[in-house]
Amino acid sequence: MKEIVLSGIRSTGNLHIGNYFGALRNFIRMQDENNCFFFIADLHSLTTHPDPENFHENIKTVLAEYLASGLDPEKSVIFVQSMVPEVSELYTLMNMWSYVGELERTSSFKEKVRKHPNNVNAGLLTYPVLMATDILIHKANKVPVGKDQEQHLEMARVFARRFNNMYNVEFFPEPSAYSFGTELVKIPGLDGTGKMGKSEGNGIYLADDGKTIRKKVMRAVTDSGPADADAPMSEPVQNLFTILQTVSDSEVVQFYKDKYKSGEIRYGDMKKQLADDICKVTLPIRERILEIKGNDKYLSETVKYGAEKARASASKTLAGVKEIMGFKWF
Repeated sequence: MKEIVLSGIRSTGNLHIGNYFGALRNFIRMQDENNCFFFIADLHSLTTHPDPENFHENIKTVLAEYLASGLDPEKSVIFVQSMVPEVSELYTLMNMWSYVGELERTSSFKEKVRKHPNNVNAGLLTYPVLMATDILIHKANKVPVGKDQEQHLEMARVFARRFNNMYNVEFFPEPSAYSFGTELVKIPGLDGTGKMGKSEGNGIYLADDGKTIRKKVMRAVTDSGPADADAPMSEPVQNLFTILQTVSDSEVVQFYKDKYKSGEIRYGDMKKQLADDICKVTLPIRERILEIKGNDKYLSETVKYGAEKARASASKTLAGVKEIMGFKWF
């Protein structure tokens, strides 16, 4: 029996190569092996108060990038989160068995409070509940997640277990990470620290043209060079090697590792190589993005078809939850 796999991307703009190499390039294979649900998390993006003028355009962009990356609406359920109202209803119900203390302890919430103290809204606090809702409403068995989302996946398991124990049922499965047989991938940014992300402004996007990619890579943070061949690499340089290992041939990676170890490395040459190798991967995708994004009819048909299939799955789960909780029609 095929497993149910679910993954979502916030609709705050373009997908970056961290999204692509972290999961998207594996999704084509997954579509043939599992029952896949891929969605655009526009409700999640509301925590940052996106500009209403750009809101729909961002959703359209992410949808085009999903499709250009190889997701097939005939093989997978591809939908926009807000077009499945059952998600919002189950989210409301799940908040009733989620506790403030555990939500306040999540690393993502504490990080958001630290970075954005003037926008500590309730949506940020209950963000893990909405993420769990997205997973549980389709009874997903597997969820492709990066390192930064492992805690949220664990909370989805907690909420599933709590509901089952509270009502003495075996209704929700406890989802686990889909890591494609390897460790969970985390693509670093170009600023020398942390992960690649739109909010950090340190990413290379699938829609970037070659000139933009090269400009970004050449500006990537490095250091003054290895002072000691046995000394560990600085974080910025290690980040560049991580990206290089992802996009380049093994011979290229080994060449620059040897140059680093011998103290002969020229970061400018390495960056040029890295930019060229990134372009080889992303520029063909960019061409498809532009083509798909200009086809409004295809995009509209895709999300309507996906929403119908997603609602069929979600409504069945929601009906089961409400029956277990004691909701009855008069």
